[in-house]
Amino acid sequence: MLITAFVLVGSNFAAHSQPHREPLDGYARVLLLVASVLLLWRHRHPVAVVFGTAAAALVYLGAGYPYGPVFLTVAVGCFSAVVAGHRRAAWAAVGLLWAGHALVALWLYRWLPPKGDPAASVGQEIVVATWVLAVVAVCELARLRREQWARERADRAQAARRRADEERLRIARELHDVLAHSISVINVQAGMGLALLDSDPEQARAALTTIKAASKEALGEVRQVLDTLRAPGAAPRTPAPGLDRLPELVEQAAAAGLTVDVRGEAPHLPPGAGLAAFRIVQEALTNVVRHSGSRHARVCFEQAGGELRLRVDDDGPATGADAGGSGNGLAGMRERAAALGGTIEAGPRPDGGFRVLAVLPLRTREDQ
Repeated sequence: MLITAFVLVGSNFAAHSQPHREPLDGYARVLLLVASVLLLWRHRHPVAVVFGTAAAALVYLGAGYPYGPVFLTVAVGCFSAVVAGHRRAAWAAVGLLWAGHALVALWLYRWLPPKGDPAASVGQEIVVATWVLAVVAVCELARLRREQWARERADRAQAARRRADEERLRIARELHDVLAHSISVINVQAGMGLALLDSDPEQARAALTTIKAASKEALGEVRQVLDTLRAPGAAPRTPAPGLDRLPELVEQAAAAGLTVDVRGEAPHLPPGAGLAAFRIVQEALTNVVRHSGSRHARVCFEQAGGELRLRVDDDGPATGADAGGSGNGLAGMRERAAALGGTIEAGPRPDGGFRVLAVLPLRTREDQ
């Protein structure tokens, strides 16, 4: 052990420079060895080690042996105890060592070796006390620094977990919106195809063609979402959908038997806001297909005060038990709007229909 070797060799040099002290003998070397070997358990038993090294050092000095590296063992033990959180034990051990040394140097020196050793002055003890305080201060500074590093590591880990949770939530929203819309269209067309398979084969063929197109589009969008899992941070192969694809959404709704009337001009939005607006319209129309008895919906765009008011209405009545808006789809819409600094209001209208009203900023936080 490096500390043991340093203490033993350094004490030999100290003995040559302090001939008035007791020469090192076997008993002194045993005390130095005990104080050094105790440090092997400083991580498991820091309190016992700091008191043990302080006691060994006090006995060593009380026996009149030369001053030297023996204090290093106490400093290392004190450091380990303070860093481990046993601050009071470390202070108490170091304080007892200083008090014992002062007692020996100012009073007990008359009866302890070496013979003829004069009394120490109060000034010398003040210097010793200053060194003791300096050692304790360094230990406390190291403890504070280690705690700061631990907090920073915990903050970074928490931020990484939060980013991972946000990414999983984003992917879950994307998959929900893509699959819910496409499967709703496929379900309606499959039902129509089965009903018309014998009576109107051509119409059934058209329904199957719509199913093929909807499933192909859904597979493409799902593949794009999953690619972000395989290569995080990589640029998508195709641009994210935006309001420029609203005509496709209207056609898909028409294939599901829903007539969509678009009022107002869809604005050009940044990619993030455009994707959110597109998904909100998509989810709202999907809910009409799945949960409303109406086969007609209205999508209205209004711009005022730097905000986009996006409204989707249907005339009802609701046919599903969950038409009140407590499902994952509406929750996802609210999360998308909140991420942009906007709001979502969704609920039944007094006349029996259902309304989704999204208020989105035309300029997102990232663009400002």
